[in-house]
Amino acid sequence: MLHINEINVYYGNIHALKDIKLQVNQGEIVTLIGANGAGKSTLLKTISGLLKPKKGGITFEGITIDGKPAQWIVKRGISQVPEGRRIFANMSVEENLELGAYLRKDKDGIKQDYQKVYDLFPRLYERRKQQSGTLSGGEQQMLAMGRALMARPKLLLLDEPSMGLAPIFVKTIFDIIKEINASGTTVMLVEQNANMALSIAHRAYVIETGRVVLSGSAEELRSSEQIKAAYLGGGHE
Repeated sequence: MLHINEINVYYGNIHALKDIKLQVNQGEIVTLIGANGAGKSTLLKTISGLLKPKKGGITFEGITIDGKPAQWIVKRGISQVPEGRRIFANMSVEENLELGAYLRKDKDGIKQDYQKVYDLFPRLYERRKQQSGTLSGGEQQMLAMGRALMARPKLLLLDEPSMGLAPIFVKTIFDIIKEINASGTTVMLVEQNANMALSIAHRAYVIETGRVVLSGSAEELRSSEQIKAAYLGGGHE
């Protein structure tokens, strides 16, 4: 579905991604794990069209997408939930969701998708007229995910969905990611909480200083001593 072929991305003189090669197959949850500054968010921004690779290419469903405008990529079926949520705080929950569907013209389909989002996140329905800035962190994360789903993506990119959330919300968010995936949306997940990410993913890639250093099934990585020591708290679950 998504093929990333040896891309290199720079911020000025800083070589942020070095020959990154990976793929995401339809129906999977694929997670990227790695320390802060390893290049995970840079990779998602490059897939979304916010950054352009200097070298290498990205194809989605057989079509080249690198270098294309971000809105064109959304139209092709890729939506991103950015790190830090980035909701529109002065707008209502409903208005934020409406913005997620701004490229769509199918009014009936949009109506159905409002309902799907509210079924997934009943709390958003209760607060649909409320200003988004007044929501809790967990509710804002739900709204950011709901807004991305309003574009009806084939591939959902999630950047640090559990960041700054209370543990009870973290479990809820991960349960919902599994539900979104089970209903047919492919998911690419960047997450600091490696243990949670590996518990729901099918496959995983480990990124260190802009390179993929390890990949395999989530189960293999979860039981790897190297990964346990580096990312899972020294082998203790």
